[in-house]
Amino acid sequence: MKYEYLLERCQLCPRECSVNRNEAKGFCGEGRNVRIARAEKHMWEEPCISGENGSGAVFFSGCNLKCCYCQNFEISHLSKGFELSDLELAQTFLRLKAMGAENINLVNPTHFVPQILNALELVKGKLNIPIVYNSGGYEKSDTLELLKDYVQIFLPDLKYFDPTASKKYSSAKDYFEHAFASISKMVEIAGKPSFENGRLKSGVLVRHMVLPNMRRDSIKLIEILSESFEKDEILVSLMSQYTPVYKAGDFDELNRCVSTFEYNCVVKELEKSGFDGYIQQRESSSEDFIPKFYDEKYY
Repeated sequence: MKYEYLLERCQLCPRECSVNRNEAKGFCGEGRNVRIARAEKHMWEEPCISGENGSGAVFFSGCNLKCCYCQNFEISHLSKGFELSDLELAQTFLRLKAMGAENINLVNPTHFVPQILNALELVKGKLNIPIVYNSGGYEKSDTLELLKDYVQIFLPDLKYFDPTASKKYSSAKDYFEHAFASISKMVEIAGKPSFENGRLKSGVLVRHMVLPNMRRDSIKLIEILSESFEKDEILVSLMSQYTPVYKAGDFDELNRCVSTFEYNCVVKELEKSGFDGYIQQRESSSEDFIPKFYDEKYY
C-alpha cells in the first residue's frame, strides 16, 4: 500500500518513537494493524457534526497521549479493541455511510494515519460525505500535510497552555507548542468553516474541555486563540463534560467535576472573544455519555 513506509520508523506524532511498527508496538501501544473499539452513528458531537442522522464515529484503539483522566480510557490506555485490515476499515466507512451517517468521524486517528489513508484510497469517490479528523491535538505538521486531499473537517482538542500541567496529566510537556502549530496547519488545509443546511462541510472546530482548578489555563488558551486567529477562521467548542475517571483520582485537584463558577468564568472569556461555536450543557458531566466499546468485531 502507498503509505506503508510510514510505519517502518514511526514518526507520525511528536513522540517520534521511531519504532518499526510492522514488528513492534510504538509509544501509542499499537502495531501494524488498525484496531478499533466501535464504529457506529454518534449523536453526542456538536450539532454541526452530528446533524440529524449522527456522525459516523470510528473509535481507534491506542493513543499518543497518556491523559490520566481520559474519558475513553478503555481504548486509549487499556487496549480494548479489535483488529481490522485496511480493506475492512474501508468497508466500515462504507457501512457507516449506508447507515445514513452525516460524515466519517475518525476519533483519535493520529497513530493510524497510514492505514486510514490506505482505506480512504480504497473508497475514493464512493463516500461523498466529509471526513472528520477528531484528535487530541498532539500532532505533527508533516503528518497533517498527508491529509490535505482526504480530510475536510478538523476537530482538534486544545487541552493545555501550561507545560507543567500537560506533563503531569498527559505525559507531554511540549503539548501546547505542537497543538497550537497543528491548529494553524489545519486552518491552512481546511480553510474557513463552511456550512450546508447547518452541517459543517469543511473547516476547523477547536475543542477545549475545562478541567477542575484549571480555569486560568483555559482562559489563557482562549486569549491566545483570539490573538492568533480571525474570528471567522475557526470555531470553538467549550466542553464541561469532564468526569474524574481512570487515574484522575490519583490527583486530588482533578478528583471532582468542574464547578459552575469555573466553567462560567471560561464561558465569559469565550463570549468576549467573539468566536462562533458551542457551549456544552453542564449535565454532560456524566459517565453515561461514554459509549460502549468492544473487544471483538461485532458487525
